[in-house]
Amino acid sequence: MSYILGISAFYHDSAATLVKNGKIIFACQEERFSRIKNDSSFPINTIKYLLTKFNLSITDFESIVFHEKPFLKFERIFETYLKNWPKGFKSFTRSIPVWISNKIFIKKIIFNNLQKIDKKFKNIDSIHFSGHHLSHAASAFFCSPFEESAVLVLDAVGEWNTSTIFLGKGNSLKLVNELNFPDSLGMLYSAFTYFLGFKINEGEYKMMGLAPYGENKYKKLILENLIDLKEDGSFALNMKYFDFETGLTMTNQKFSSLFGISRRNESDPILQKHMDLARSIQEITEEIILKIASYIKQKFNQKNLCLAGGVALNCVANGKLLKKKIFENIWVQPAAGDAGGSLGAALAYNYIEKKNKREINKNKKISIFDPYIGPDFDYLEIKRDLNKVKANYKEIKYNELIKFISKEISNGKVVSWFNDKLEFGPRALGNRSILADPRNNKMQSILNQKIKFREGFRPFAPIILEEELTNWFDIDTPSPYMLFTAIAKKKLNSEYLSAEQGFNKLNVIKSDVPAVTHVDYSSRIQTVNARTNKKMYDLLNQFFKDSGVPMLINTSFNIKDEPMVCNIEDAYKTFLISELDYLVCGNFLLDRNQF
Repeated sequence: MSYILGISAFYHDSAATLVKNGKIIFACQEERFSRIKNDSSFPINTIKYLLTKFNLSITDFESIVFHEKPFLKFERIFETYLKNWPKGFKSFTRSIPVWISNKIFIKKIIFNNLQKIDKKFKNIDSIHFSGHHLSHAASAFFCSPFEESAVLVLDAVGEWNTSTIFLGKGNSLKLVNELNFPDSLGMLYSAFTYFLGFKINEGEYKMMGLAPYGENKYKKLILENLIDLKEDGSFALNMKYFDFETGLTMTNQKFSSLFGISRRNESDPILQKHMDLARSIQEITEEIILKIASYIKQKFNQKNLCLAGGVALNCVANGKLLKKKIFENIWVQPAAGDAGGSLGAALAYNYIEKKNKREINKNKKISIFDPYIGPDFDYLEIKRDLNKVKANYKEIKYNELIKFISKEISNGKVVSWFNDKLEFGPRALGNRSILADPRNNKMQSILNQKIKFREGFRPFAPIILEEELTNWFDIDTPSPYMLFTAIAKKKLNSEYLSAEQGFNKLNVIKSDVPAVTHVDYSSRIQTVNARTNKKMYDLLNQFFKDSGVPMLINTSFNIKDEPMVCNIEDAYKTFLISELDYLVCGNFLLDRNQF
């Protein structure tokens, strides 16, 4: 047996991936075990779990591959400080000692952490390194259903790269174009995230959700002052307005003066101006991605495109790219951020370094990648753990459970759904989900305020039967990973919606499924068929029979500032804290009214 362990860590969203004989058999973020959102620490808990799960020791790994090259990253950081010297001295005195003591000698740090798990591990030479953007590109291309494809990687920054284009063919990935730090689309988007009072590497989703409440009033101002954008999608940032090169913040006073407001604090109210800024930078991001995509098509004449890197999680931009039909096929890595780097590092080593044969699904539309590759719990484990937390539960036969849950959702109940293997990546895809009725106009408010304890403006996604997709949304491509938005076909009250401003748009009923229809009539779609998720498919079919609607609200099973639940204990704690009506764990049902 050939086992390869991929690792990403020490920045944000650390993870570990296990590849066996070229097949991905396990991947999970460390946050799911540590319960620290976006945990950046070495994924020691994840590695311990997979060793136990697959009865392995560290010495069984043929190779251990880290997702980036720390010396190159240190070179970029050090050269950036020298270029801007003496500006950034305060930041320099904080970051460089940390790098020298904790980050630059990562090979030794990885070795020491692995030895903590298995003292028999002695082979430091089995630890290898992959380029950051190569790891991203490999996570997309080698998981895609394509023999040949262009690959676009967009993120904040790896070692030096911020935007890269690769050409993938068979076992190879060739870098053909790049943009380097500090010219970064990810950094630009995060700068606005920071300025609008959201947390970097987390609040980007919030800003994307906020954008439709605003107007595109600042696009010209941004393009004239902050970014020099070319027709091919390449660009240069005007660093006079940013502080992320050497400072302790993302933006500076010139940035604030340009827009006539100070940076919003997290507790401050969100004003119309904030919404307008979110809309403007979102549209610029979309424009840049579309320009780069058009350049790739014109220059390299590829019919397929793969996407990875944190920017690839911008499902609104992905939806518009899909709609433009620049490429025949688009495949986005569900774990497009740094967690997916652990997956890509392992696959890059397997296919590029070891030159192992790559198997592609005969159905060219279906990826070999299955996002359900995390921890799972069988019947006995679930029952044992429910007893351990002294839960009051009852066991129900599968068919009866499906019918009961569908009926209760139709009656306005909110159900937490814990089944099978945990999803890899930031999205809940139906195994660690909270489910509710999309027809209920009050459900968005109920879920945000009483269940998730988060901002009331944030939208929710529909999970829909794949065969019913085109009847409800203007998209003709399955979206199994919730990475594309589409517009609702059955629009309502468009004249009232256009007359309202800001958060007043929330009160307008926008479609027959208002709880999953955003204020611009968009929805972040997840499609399900019997092959991808049989239990969710059965539940959706039952709800379709009961209600005439082939979809449910699907949001991640967690509350604000916590990761998605991993095990029964996590699920039970979240169930108790929130106002969820039911918790389903396999065939076991917990009812809030029976506590």
